[in-house]
Amino acid sequence: MLEIEMKFPVTDFAALERRLSEWGASAPASREDADEYFNAPDRDFARTDEALRVRRIGSANHVTYKGPKRDTQTKTRTEIEVPFAGGDEAARDFAAILTHLGYRSTAVVRKRRTVYHLTRQGFDLEVCLDDVEQVGRFVELEIVAPEEALDQAKAVLLQTAAELGLGASERRSYLEMLLNKTAGSA
Repeated sequence: MLEIEMKFPVTDFAALERRLSEWGASAPASREDADEYFNAPDRDFARTDEALRVRRIGSANHVTYKGPKRDTQTKTRTEIEVPFAGGDEAARDFAAILTHLGYRSTAVVRKRRTVYHLTRQGFDLEVCLDDVEQVGRFVELEIVAPEEALDQAKAVLLQTAAELGLGASERRSYLEMLLNKTAGSA
């Protein structure tokens, strides 16, 4: 499966929340995410445009691999996410395994996220309102789809972005933005 995603900087979520409500989108309560990113011992993920992270959502833990971006308009890439045992100890132990294998922790991206779910033109669409520590506020539009639906899914994202009044997309990851910001302040 492919993750087809677009991200846009925003200053205020209120207008987006109103529009999503008008569309009948459902949203659970906001949540706190902490994504610890690791770099490989045999290659630099910043150069290969890959990512390996351990995501913590409350006590839930997931490990995620993201492949290189496939186009210049969206952030389409292979994404493989696997849950593992919950809790602090499991997260620490998994990070320790990665470290023993030669992986290096790069940074932790922390965000407050509200995820809206809706269906558009037959696709399950996630709209995430993210307030990212040290980085800013963003809205992410995401569809997970098979390869053969890529063009249709991209069209739905572009149409949704236009209908939400979103401007230029941001192709950098939160990790890239955080690292650029912390490098500039060092």
